[in-house]
Amino acid sequence: MAGTDDLAIVELGVDDAPAGLALSTEAQWNQNEADWQFFLSHGIVFGVRDRDHLIATAALVPYTDGNAWISMVLVTASWQRRGIATRLVDACLEAARKRNLTVWLDATPAGAAVYGPLGFTPTLELRRLRLTNATRGREGTKALLTGRADDLMKRDRSAYGFQRDALLHEFCGRSGSRLASNGNAIALVRDGRVARHVGPLFADDAASAIALVAAIAQSETRPLIIDAVHAQTDFLNGLVASGWTVERPFQRMRFGPRTAPGAEQPFAVAGPEFG
Repeated sequence: MAGTDDLAIVELGVDDAPAGLALSTEAQWNQNEADWQFFLSHGIVFGVRDRDHLIATAALVPYTDGNAWISMVLVTASWQRRGIATRLVDACLEAARKRNLTVWLDATPAGAAVYGPLGFTPTLELRRLRLTNATRGREGTKALLTGRADDLMKRDRSAYGFQRDALLHEFCGRSGSRLASNGNAIALVRDGRVARHVGPLFADDAASAIALVAAIAQSETRPLIIDAVHAQTDFLNGLVASGWTVERPFQRMRFGPRTAPGAEQPFAVAGPEFG
């Protein structure tokens, strides 16, 4: 097998969405082609090819007010542990430096061990949960209303301290997406490759957030995943008590100065690839 020194890092375009999807599918991640189209059209996606075959990627997605997200750090199995991922993250950090961006990412425990020495600072923790076999019925739909995108984006800006309107507009406009609300709680539900994703989710209290998730689960037929904020203890415990299974942790990390702090904390996020 060839060495990695001869493998150039290139910037990818929208035509590379199927190849990117093949990488995330190999890793058994939940992204679909619409997600890859967003990364490639709204972000800066770096890749490495072995001849004509895409073998690795990393994406930098700028938001507003000097913030950006690193995601989709992927290396095909036969090229792993050879420094390619570090080179791609370095390319993202250099692109962010040129644009004066504070960079965020959500790392697996193994990833956090790599990103810490690079200068990333741990912030909040997440837990991914899955609901596969639940008793569902149409009765839960009576408690659900159709939420407003403007309300979701307002809560999102309050939580993050910066705008992600382009991302949330795109999510809400996708076929199969729905905005569900129940009193003071609102959540986005969208398609993924193997499961429907619930989040971001905002509410005034844990009981309202749990009730909204329960109603969503009763009205859905596909498996569901949710990335819950670990500090929302009552919410997390309520999900587990109602049949959700914790799959893995994520550590949110920041590279660069903290920008404007958020005024509230979400109960669940849009996913580790989006923040």
